[in-house]
Amino acid sequence: MNNDTLGLFDERPTWEQYYMDIARLISTRTTCLRRAVGCVLTFDNRILSTGYNGTPVGIEHCKDAGCIREALEVPSGERHELCRGLHGEQNALLQCALHGISTKDSILYSTTFPCSVCAKLLINAKIKKIVYLEDYNDKLSEDMLKEAGIEVVKYNGS
Repeated sequence: MNNDTLGLFDERPTWEQYYMDIARLISTRTTCLRRAVGCVLTFDNRILSTGYNGTPVGIEHCKDAGCIREALEVPSGERHELCRGLHGEQNALLQCALHGISTKDSILYSTTFPCSVCAKLLINAKIKKIVYLEDYNDKLSEDMLKEAGIEVVKYNGS
């Protein structure tokens, strides 16, 4: 019995669809109260690592401890140092570092455009392309990624 017989798939997804669907699923693991972000880091159409935003291992989740930034009424995109959590991009890169996996020339698929902190990390990790779903207003990030020559593409759903 094949997939056509089962009627499971009308057509095979593109690589971008496939990885963005995975990133969306990964974002459901977030422990952040403000934004759910999921990332997939790939090389040669193979998954290197994944990441979602949340607190470091062994640290109480924001869902339980509360959001410092929310309590202080910090606007989105500001004062990242006040957050208990790591961003999805940071966690994806850390998983590669932890397991000795090179990120050079890899592609990041993310549900959200990277902030300037993550952009700096992605630049130094030698990521060659970023495909993102939702905008995030961070002009510095846009400028640095452009200056670094990283291809940035907004996912269009096809």
